[in-house]
Amino acid sequence: MTTPTEEQPPPVPYGTPDAPRIAVRGEAHLEVDPEIAHISVLVASRGKDRRTALDDLTRRNTTVLDLIKTYGDAVERLETGAFSISPELKDKGRGERVHAYHGRVHITAELTDFTALGELTTRLADLELTHVDGPWWALRPNSPAHRQARQQAVREAVQRAREYAEALGTTLSALVELADIGAENTPPLPPAPGGRMRSMAYAAAESSAAAPLDLEPQRQHVHAQVNARFTMAPPRL
Repeated sequence: MTTPTEEQPPPVPYGTPDAPRIAVRGEAHLEVDPEIAHISVLVASRGKDRRTALDDLTRRNTTVLDLIKTYGDAVERLETGAFSISPELKDKGRGERVHAYHGRVHITAELTDFTALGELTTRLADLELTHVDGPWWALRPNSPAHRQARQQAVREAVQRAREYAEALGTTLSALVELADIGAENTPPLPPAPGGRMRSMAYAAAESSAAAPLDLEPQRQHVHAQVNARFTMAPPRL
């Protein structure tokens, strides 16, 4: 006859008198220089007929791409986005009569040389029917700053737990759990102020070549939080 397996008692979430637990949160806040900058370029054209608008757009698009490519290794990524040619209808008169055609193409570039960035944005803004947005500053996803923040958050959690244990006249025994805040289904923290990049827009200039912009990279805020649980030797209360 088979004896039914006895159910094990559920674990005690807050420890026991023989193995009290300490639960703490470790946090780190770093402010570091950005590693990359993004700009967005909108190239436009306008013509009385579709072919003229398309030819002008093709020429201006090539000019913009060739200009960006002259900066070589300073440009880490160059991509073409949406493209469109659309008619503009006359407001008055019977029937659908086309007044003009408008062309647009979006280009994005990612740069790592911020000195070249100031010169490039000025030269792009000086082109005909060209609109520049940016720069947007950022860190790379694999930036060492993220690892540094996570490690600092862990060290802060250990230090905080030790301080609690010392206040009770005892010491830590073992680490029970270490988890990112998001790993426990906790709502993520809102982005820190200043985490987004400054935005500037430039219209095409009609005068002589403008002096390069002097850009001040915006410092980036890196945050890390962990939850940690430890056991400690029973204190004498």
